[in-house]
Amino acid sequence: MKETPLSNCEKRFLLRAIEERKVREQPPAFPSFPPTFLSPLIPLSALQRLDGRQSYDYRNVRVSFGTDYGCCVVELGKTRVLGQVSCELVAPKPNRATEGILFFNLELSPMASPAFELGRQSELLVKLNRLLERCLRNSKCIDTESLCVVAGEKVWQIRVDLHLLNHDGNIIDAASIAAIVALCHFRRPDVSVQGEEITVYTPEERDPVPLSIHHIPICVSFAFFKQGTYLLVDPSEREERVMDGLLVIAMNKHREICTIQSSGGIMLLKDQVLRCSKITGVKVAEITELIQKALENDRKVRKEGGKFGFAESIPNQKITAFKMERALVDANDVEEQAEEIIMKADPPLDVFAKPILWTPGTAQIGEGVENSWGELEESERGEEEDDDNDPDTLEDPKMEMEDVSIVSKTKKDDTIVLSDSEEEEVVILKPEKVPKKTRTPTSSKQENSSKKVGNKKRKKKRVSY
Repeated sequence: MKETPLSNCEKRFLLRAIEERKVREQPPAFPSFPPTFLSPLIPLSALQRLDGRQSYDYRNVRVSFGTDYGCCVVELGKTRVLGQVSCELVAPKPNRATEGILFFNLELSPMASPAFELGRQSELLVKLNRLLERCLRNSKCIDTESLCVVAGEKVWQIRVDLHLLNHDGNIIDAASIAAIVALCHFRRPDVSVQGEEITVYTPEERDPVPLSIHHIPICVSFAFFKQGTYLLVDPSEREERVMDGLLVIAMNKHREICTIQSSGGIMLLKDQVLRCSKITGVKVAEITELIQKALENDRKVRKEGGKFGFAESIPNQKITAFKMERALVDANDVEEQAEEIIMKADPPLDVFAKPILWTPGTAQIGEGVENSWGELEESERGEEEDDDNDPDTLEDPKMEMEDVSIVSKTKKDDTIVLSDSEEEEVVILKPEKVPKKTRTPTSSKQENSSKKVGNKKRKKKRVSY
């Protein structure tokens, strides 16, 4: 299913929100930014985004862990990514016999956005997977030689599965954070080698071993508008639709660039790239500190035997994302408070102290209303009244018999078709053209009375069926 394109009015509105200049008396202070690179282009106070952020503001990052090692959920605003790490012993690659294997897999499911199709690799998915491999595997952030068990025979294969749960823009940043957090949180089983025998120990027998991580690379995305005139950090989903180009820089806290990629076909100046790299260094330092604090808190809680993050919802098999805290209720002096409320309340208007006992086991309080059970509907009641008040039906029975005989003589050649349907009985009369010579003359009054008698007979037939 293709995503719904933005209309021209929506595009103009988004661009107008980015281009709008707002005069402020005092621009916001950013002590962590160097003062030298803020002046060349448009100042921060000049740009305003739809969600209220400034051009260099990053959305809130939240990290939570599961019950198993290597399971985490990263939320970047409303963009959510689930990361899960697993491992197995496999044969190494022939050209790298002493190194382990790292494998990354990102899935874009229709649950995250209707624009994604299940089981089909889109151009966006291929680009994101390649960028993740360049950011994490080619940067040598994990010591792959420590994953070797027996050179040339057995090595550990680390698989990182990333699932996009909700798409609200900037997938690559959220995916890179989720991947590195899951790798830092993962523990592989301990292994011992005795001769040709390889023994893998369970977590109960030996404590799992964490991975050897050299540094933590994180991607930061920049969106350009109006051919590079306006710059935004961490673009949202709607901002990505109207942007002209995208620049992704992967960097660690030591200000070492791991990878850089530009897409969109815009020409960037050297000053623009340098400014983006300086902003990336600031953002990466903040996110790295947040990741380390989250890992430390999880380590303390696990050591104490508690639960952290979304892990509390797994044993109870309940979703607690929108769980509300329990409100404490003071149950002391409840009877006294209830008596005060009753005393202050107004008495009811009508009080029936003595119930009416009709039969044993029944009681009635009040006069009640008229019983309407078993009564006919208004339409049926009206039909009966019309039949009773009809003057023609009150005539002599002899007259009725004469009318019936006249009808039988005049209508003996007519055909009557009765429907076999049980839901509704339908009578269809198909009269044939009778020559004038064989037709007996009848008065108008007799014809009317014969029709009414015929209708009455049809009603009786319907009741009998």
